[in-house]
Amino acid sequence: MPMTEQATGAHHPQPRARNGGPSSASAENLTGAQSLIRSLEEVGADTVFGLPGGCILPAYDPLMDSTRVRHILVRHEQGAGHAATGYAQATGKVGVCMVTSGPGATNLVTPIADAAMDSVPLVAITGQVASAAIGTDAFQEADICGITMPITKHNFLVTRAEDIAHTIAEAFHIASTGRPGPVLVDIAKDALQAKTTFSWPPTMDLPGYRPVTKPHAKQIREAAKLITQARRPVLYVGGGVMKAGATAELKVLAELTGAPVTTTLMALGSFPDSHPLHVGMPGMHGSVTAVTALQKADLIVALGARFDDRVTGKLDSFAPFAKIVHADIDPAEIGKNRAADVPIVGDAREVIADLVQAVQAEHTDGNTGDYSAWWKDLNRWRETYPVGYDLPEDGSLSPQQVIQRIGELAPRGTIFAAGVGQHQMWASHFISYEQPATWLNSGGAGTMGYAVPAAMGAKAGMPDRAVWAIDGDGCFQMTNQELTTCALNNIPIKVAIINNGALGMVRQWQTLFYNQRYSNTVLHSGADTDGVPAKGTRVPDFVKLSEAMGCYAIRCEDPADLDKVIAEANAINDRPVVIDFIVHEDAMVWPMVAAGTSNDEVMAARGVRPDFGDNEDD
Repeated sequence: MPMTEQATGAHHPQPRARNGGPSSASAENLTGAQSLIRSLEEVGADTVFGLPGGCILPAYDPLMDSTRVRHILVRHEQGAGHAATGYAQATGKVGVCMVTSGPGATNLVTPIADAAMDSVPLVAITGQVASAAIGTDAFQEADICGITMPITKHNFLVTRAEDIAHTIAEAFHIASTGRPGPVLVDIAKDALQAKTTFSWPPTMDLPGYRPVTKPHAKQIREAAKLITQARRPVLYVGGGVMKAGATAELKVLAELTGAPVTTTLMALGSFPDSHPLHVGMPGMHGSVTAVTALQKADLIVALGARFDDRVTGKLDSFAPFAKIVHADIDPAEIGKNRAADVPIVGDAREVIADLVQAVQAEHTDGNTGDYSAWWKDLNRWRETYPVGYDLPEDGSLSPQQVIQRIGELAPRGTIFAAGVGQHQMWASHFISYEQPATWLNSGGAGTMGYAVPAAMGAKAGMPDRAVWAIDGDGCFQMTNQELTTCALNNIPIKVAIINNGALGMVRQWQTLFYNQRYSNTVLHSGADTDGVPAKGTRVPDFVKLSEAMGCYAIRCEDPADLDKVIAEANAINDRPVVIDFIVHEDAMVWPMVAAGTSNDEVMAARGVRPDFGDNEDD
């Protein structure tokens, strides 16, 4: 993302000392490495996830003496990046990770791309070879700034010790203001070793970086008029509302207008799932009501959402009757995929607060929307096509039931992190999200291996909250080594492995679109000719593996044991807990809009296409 991008949620103060005011301006003679650690302390970074190596090693020496920054030693740099993301998503603060040059830095590429897609404030600090060696293909050299340029909001290469303090201040400011995103700071080893003069706060120089937060009043008034004139409006809420801290304002706007609310995968929890105005999640695996509401709407008010392909389906057939009000802090998103009739650039919290006032003014003038016929349709669709599932006929565990019971038995305020695939979609549907920042997942990038380290980061940032990772057996095998990190650092997360013996979502597509030819999706060594995992195979044995990493581990195969096992996990808080749930391998995610097709072709279940009648397209 370019520095001129005007991006999401401008409620973070500029970097200051931890007491809220500037620290002493008296200069100190320090090394660049000491300056780096002092700068992290002053911007309020209390947790750093990292792994040392040669080029970043100078920074690890003063880090040992810091009483204000906790370092958590991960087992893989990808884990450091996802943990920093989970920390940021759960706490609302900037996540920080620190690794060495070359392969250490390149192992951060996936979590950096993940944070960029989901607008997560992240500062990634990487060591670099000495400045004189840059460009010589030196040992463990990689041009990480060049590599990450397309996937960072901004990045810096620092070759002088005197530039470290102000660069760290600028990195945290850029990451956390406007549309949040990842910022990379690559520091040459000799800059860490050299002497410099440190004082705080430094002077930040960011010409051209001026995110627009206050929306234009004329556009707000025009949007309010459209809302009161519409017959079938929908509030289409994206992750930007969560990033802006605008959930309270959203509830006021929704209840003031009486319009239905649909929350995207990245916005779950920004509006209570149980609220009568909430019609569900839209998209490829969204609820029939949410998908159809957008298709039949005559007005869509998009708040901090980006009309991505998973929501729109085939773009040229998306919401054919709707005028579009599109509010986003990043002007590059407005009109990118769908032209906006009323574009609004601004922070979601400011936009929604101003919309509330403008709608109230319309009501005062006698202009109120009549959505009674619209709600009659919406309620009929909700009753006819609820999101649900059938229990397996053979008496085995249903993955949907497992996830639903985890949600129902979890303590209030539990944070759920999901991997990517079928279990992610089931967790989005069958757990009720009533509070913001209780649902963490990799939305834009769809990164397998996200759940365990993200849950670790969330628990490190919110130690008093229960944290469950809902993971698949495929995802779990990518980053489960961070359970060792959890065990050794008193980070007692709980992990549910939804173990169907296969790469479930890919297998579902092979079932539906590839004539049940299960090419390379069975994860166990033994398999029948039809691709079904052979019974009794345990390669690896997740219980033994988890126990070896210092966890309490349980296997659950019988539905009769489900509640007992979950309760047992909830009661253990002195170490990580892993439950290997052996579930039915043929369960599928429904509803579904097949990739590349119109949302009009949504399937409520296999072979079940909703019938909306012929009189609802007027």
